[in-house]
Amino acid sequence: MIYLLPMLAALIWAGSTVVNRLAVGAIEPAAISFYRWLLALLVLSPWLLPKVWKQRCLIRRHFWQLCVLGVLGMALYQSLAYFAAHTVSATSMGLILGTMPLPTTLLALPLMGVRPSRSAWLGCLLSFFGLALLISAGQLSRLWLEGMGLGEFLMLMASLSYAVYCLLLKRWQLPIATWESLYVQVFCGLAVLLPAFLLSPSVQLTAQSLPLVVYAGLFASALAPGLWNHALGVVGAERIAVFMNLTPLFTGLLAVLLLGEELHSYHAMGGGLILFGIAVVQGLVPMPRRGARATDGLRRSDT
Repeated sequence: MIYLLPMLAALIWAGSTVVNRLAVGAIEPAAISFYRWLLALLVLSPWLLPKVWKQRCLIRRHFWQLCVLGVLGMALYQSLAYFAAHTVSATSMGLILGTMPLPTTLLALPLMGVRPSRSAWLGCLLSFFGLALLISAGQLSRLWLEGMGLGEFLMLMASLSYAVYCLLLKRWQLPIATWESLYVQVFCGLAVLLPAFLLSPSVQLTAQSLPLVVYAGLFASALAPGLWNHALGVVGAERIAVFMNLTPLFTGLLAVLLLGEELHSYHAMGGGLILFGIAVVQGLVPMPRRGARATDGLRRSDT
């Protein structure tokens, strides 16, 4: 039963990508970015604010790091995704976000001093080829001649932003509890989002936009992380990481059912290569070791 929790979290996050598309024309990107984190902050405050106050001295020492994390993970990542949704389908958005392990792997060397393995490099190449197929709609020559669209570029920047967020979170290892750290990050992200919110041409909530804000603020920003972190504490990071790969699949399914999007062959080919490459990066696909064939040959000759 515990494995249902990360599956449900992945489904909720997939729904959040669909909300990104539904928000187009219903609410300004700067407005929904601000409102979702404001709602999450208000909901979490009765539980977390007393705990944050007790750790205020510790938080003060690491406040600049929490601000950097808040900008990357809350403000920049979500805002870029909302802007990208104006020109990118939910299916493609889900697949592009699914490539997040790739920049994480590539940036692990300069940020963490961790050299990627050969299988990780192979997985990255496969996924990047799949990404090129996806962005070019199956026409690689068009990508070479015209380049990628603005929406796809923004989604890649969103993925890169969150990859840096995850690496810094691991590198710094802040001595602050997960939820308290997240609460302060949300606060910092809101502070950064405030100017764009105030300058937005329209920030009024309507009957059409309010449910989108509620879903993004309560389910995607509060409930899903809670489910994920609870499962993480029970089964561990290695077993739970694979469930994140379900998010692009759930996104495609929801996009077809709720948005009426059509799946094309380049979605299948590009998405398949992306997911297979990520599985290779994560070590879920066994790779032949160097010298394995030579050893097998020696064994056969001995027999």
